Amino acid sequence: MRKYQLHTFIPMALIFILVAIATACSGGQTAEPAAEATMETAVEAAPVGDAPVGDEALAELIAAAQAEGALTTIALPHDWCNYGEMISSFSEKYGIAINELDPNAGSGDELEAIRANKDNTGPQAPDVIDVGFAFGPQAQDEGLIQPYKVATWDTIPADLKDADGYWYGDYYGVLAFQVNSDVVSNVPQDWADLLKPEYNGQVALAGDPRTSNQAIQSVYAAALANGGTLDDAAPGLDFFAQLNQAGNFVPVIAKQGTLATGETPIVVRWDYLALTDRDTFGDNPNTEIVIPDNGVFGGVYVQAISAYAPHPNAAKLWMEYLYSDEGQLIWLEGYCHPIRYNDLVARNVIPQALADKLPSAELYAKAVFPTIAQLETAKTLITEQWDSVVSVDVTE
Repeated sequence: MRKYQLHTFIPMALIFILVAIATACSGGQTAEPAAEATMETAVEAAPVGDAPVGDEALAELIAAAQAEGALTTIALPHDWCNYGEMISSFSEKYGIAINELDPNAGSGDELEAIRANKDNTGPQAPDVIDVGFAFGPQAQDEGLIQPYKVATWDTIPADLKDADGYWYGDYYGVLAFQVNSDVVSNVPQDWADLLKPEYNGQVALAGDPRTSNQAIQSVYAAALANGGTLDDAAPGLDFFAQLNQAGNFVPVIAKQGTLATGETPIVVRWDYLALTDRDTFGDNPNTEIVIPDNGVFGGVYVQAISAYAPHPNAAKLWMEYLYSDEGQLIWLEGYCHPIRYNDLVARNVIPQALADKLPSAELYAKAVFPTIAQLETAKTLITEQWDSVVSVDVTE
């Protein structure tokens, strides 16, 4: 799975208080980017205005989406944030077939798919995208996406959405230590622990820091725990240089298999991926997921509708589903905190059994979220200086 490799994130401090618990017109011509829409303006028959979305408007949108008969997605692995269930549930609920393009694509690939298919209403043109934050504004600047505000718009934090509805946050997570506790008896609790001699040949990243954003963010997180700041990621490179010199760093891109066999028994990766693995593994092997005491680094993804979506109403209905309570809880079941998490908590709609499967709320509350500018600066530093500072190739 490569989805994480090209995604980046956005600041969202204060957007959550965790409790006890974690593809625009049909036809053969090139479509033009649409004006701002809500569910009321999603279909021609629906009234235009600012009135609350009602059952009649929803019924009209559903009918228009079903008349289109299909939805084309891209870059949605079934084991990423429970997208398998999201896709099947939407399709079954509304009787709309979903055409899934390259589930292993990254954010850049998603935008290129829109660019390459502006004049194409066939199956290779995505209707919707799920991308890292930096790609949301980029797509907006290029005129690749259209605005649409879902019925639950007001419950999406203001700093996690474009004010005109071009893109909006969907879910977030933090970087964690995924540990094979059958191999590692003394599970590390913080970044500094990873330097201990007992972890010789045991610590790995889930990507190459010169190309993978998940790995880049891992180095960034290490910086925060070792004297760095959101404006200075250099200490993260120094930390991994120490880890490599100590013999603790394993220069292999970690996967489920390498963790399970003990080749990479300690892996730094997004919490929702690690927690999903925990459920998949059961007790073979036993695993522990640790949110470190320091350097808790968070990231959020964003959704958008292609300005050239062959199935615009199906795309809007997809958004309505994603941002409904039902859709938000499906993401949470995949351990991705949905963007409307605060609202779900306030209305007590999160099943306690689900909340209890998530790591400590206090540790999540320590999470920090860099700005786009900070992310780009850190990315440039880490990708350009990894070879000179850390001096090790990370390979498959």
